[in-house]
Amino acid sequence: MPQPTDQAFLPFEASAPPRNPQPKMAFVPETKFGLWFLSTEVWRIHVLGVAMDDLQRLAPDLPKGGVILDLGTGQGHSLLELATRFEPTMIHAVDPDPDIPARCAATRAACAAPVTLHQAHAERLPLADASVDLVLCHQTLHHIVGQEAALTEMFRVLKPGGHLLLAESTKAYIHSPMIRLLFRHPMHVQRTAPEYLQMLREAGFEVREDRVSTPYLWWSRWDVGAVEWFGFGVPKEREETLLNAVVRKPS
Repeated sequence: MPQPTDQAFLPFEASAPPRNPQPKMAFVPETKFGLWFLSTEVWRIHVLGVAMDDLQRLAPDLPKGGVILDLGTGQGHSLLELATRFEPTMIHAVDPDPDIPARCAATRAACAAPVTLHQAHAERLPLADASVDLVLCHQTLHHIVGQEAALTEMFRVLKPGGHLLLAESTKAYIHSPMIRLLFRHPMHVQRTAPEYLQMLREAGFEVREDRVSTPYLWWSRWDVGAVEWFGFGVPKEREETLLNAVVRKPS
């Protein structure tokens, strides 16, 4: 099993310079509760694991191997999922948090695939054009202020025919009182599920209806599933709280 080395951590300044230099990107630190929640079984199993299952269900023909970009690595639990499910030859892990090496050290050491860390922003990825086979953007896009720029960068680094796996919380969830209280997000850039899908199309991705889902999971509801638990069922008329989509860069 490969072990992390100092040479495999590339802060943004040491990575390839952006072709069009821009002002410094914004970084909104997570709350203490948020950092704790990302280490829990609820996050690993009911948020990340369930999302990965659904994304693979939507596109069971996704190829294995190749190079994967994990956007918004955080504590690195997605690294283990990606290595197990897709058997990549390399994972690029990108996160703007300066503490990323410490936060994901344990999961990175346990990962079966080699991982290169990049302290960088999604709006300016330190990767070459058409150098990645698969991008995972799990619960990350709603943290990014420049969402259009981030999608443009994902499109750029993907090889023709490559896929973006997007799992995202929508405006209805991020703007709910509980999430406002416990977490920190750029509230003015949040979008509905249809708005995210339109943004993907405008970035150049192929969006197929049969590769899109809007699960209404218990943890994404204002009542954390209590209404359904008491037997009242799930409302049929609602604004969706989650979006999962597997989209493709045209060949």
